[in-house]
Amino acid sequence: MKILVINGPNINMLGIREPDVYGAKTYQELTEFIEAAFLEAGVEGQIYQSNHEGDIIDRIQQAYGDTDGIVINPAAYTHTSIAILDALKAVGIPAVEVHLSDVDSREDFRKMSYVSLAAERVIKGKGFEGYREAILYLASKRAD
Repeated sequence: MKILVINGPNINMLGIREPDVYGAKTYQELTEFIEAAFLEAGVEGQIYQSNHEGDIIDRIQQAYGDTDGIVINPAAYTHTSIAILDALKAVGIPAVEVHLSDVDSREDFRKMSYVSLAAERVIKGKGFEGYREAILYLASKRAD
């Protein structure tokens, strides 16, 4: 089973960006955590990060026919990108949306997620652990 983890804009700035919201751990620490979750779940995994909406869409499309599940933290594109929603719907790959922070307890504009319309699950406010939960959920689907 292959799982693709996609991180959107500014996730690469973890540890620097708003540590009171996102914590002090770095993006490198996040990637190491995700790699460990792949091992725990017994899946092949790949991690991708981009600050560019079109690149994220291209990566989703490239996953078609080659990937069994997508974990996506679209970051700010969560609230603005119908194009990412459409790409997820087009490829039909089971997806889980993840957010490090509890977006529902933040600014009102963060409460709307277009991506959630294509996600089987949405995990919010669990920090790095949300990625592990998403990977384990998708890995459990291989038995279905």
